[in-house]
Amino acid sequence: MSFISAREAFEQGGVIAYPTEAVFGLGCDPDNQSAVEKILNIKNRSVEKGLILLAGDYSQLLPYIDDAALTQAQRHAILARWPDGITQVLPANINTPKYLIGKFSTIAVRVTSQPDVVALCQATEKPIVSTSANISGQPPARTWQEVKETLADKVDFIIKGDTLGYNQPSIIIDALTGETFRS
Repeated sequence: MSFISAREAFEQGGVIAYPTEAVFGLGCDPDNQSAVEKILNIKNRSVEKGLILLAGDYSQLLPYIDDAALTQAQRHAILARWPDGITQVLPANINTPKYLIGKFSTIAVRVTSQPDVVALCQATEKPIVSTSANISGQPPARTWQEVKETLADKVDFIIKGDTLGYNQPSIIIDALTGETFRS
């Protein structure tokens, strides 16, 4: 399977399993509501919870966040925490779809250095939806082989790469206050 196939799956509304920093994620085009709904159905997850967007660089997140609401100092602090390991909750752009933010006015975002994700985000010029590759309540897959065993019939493409080797999924913090939501 070639990398182009992952891009094609993304562009055609498919669900992709891919390596992140610590675990495998399930993702899709954040602007494709039916693809996001497929992920929510696979995971048995409520849309109310919202989802994370994972990007190769900050500019890919700009359509989804309210960057104008940030001070220069806040933006500097946010960017200094990346790449990898820290998901930050930021004010959402007024046009960010409710199926991404759930019941919130914020959106959780992260910039990664995981090469497969960076390449896909560069190829599509977009971030990718990111939620752990598992059914809600089950342990997340840590390898593409685990994804193949548990979710192969539910995903359209598996990127057969490696995680960055982190022990735990990302910490989630409020980017403006520093409050920790998940450590």
